[in-house]
Amino acid sequence: MGDRGHITKQSSVCILVSIGRLKQKLVHGIENWKYDDRLKFLGLTRLDKRSIRSDLVETFKILNGFYNINKGLFFDLDDGGHRGHEKKLFKRRFRLDTRKFVFSNRVVDNWNSLSAQCVNSCTINTFKKHVSV
Repeated sequence: MGDRGHITKQSSVCILVSIGRLKQKLVHGIENWKYDDRLKFLGLTRLDKRSIRSDLVETFKILNGFYNINKGLFFDLDDGGHRGHEKKLFKRRFRLDTRKFVFSNRVVDNWNSLSAQCVNSCTINTFKKHVSV
């Protein structure tokens, strides 16, 4: 009884993907094309890549003080002398899957793989231009 109306991330992703596919099939002539080909023709990107990009933009905003929140609540900077940019994030280890896939943990690998030029951008629009997922 308490589970009514409960939407998991996976079910909401499935709903979004199915809506996107229905919209794409409304364009005449591409109904029978493969999903990736339809996206390319329409100039769209896959849902998983869009979510990674939006996670990176939100991380940039948090780390650079665009939001009035304590960045320490979300991220720990990696103090090790590693290659790459100066704003590398430390990835915490968790035993339970519920914590492994939280925003502050799932974005770390993608953030750490960005170039120094991208991470050290001054504005959000400059950052968005440099991000390629």
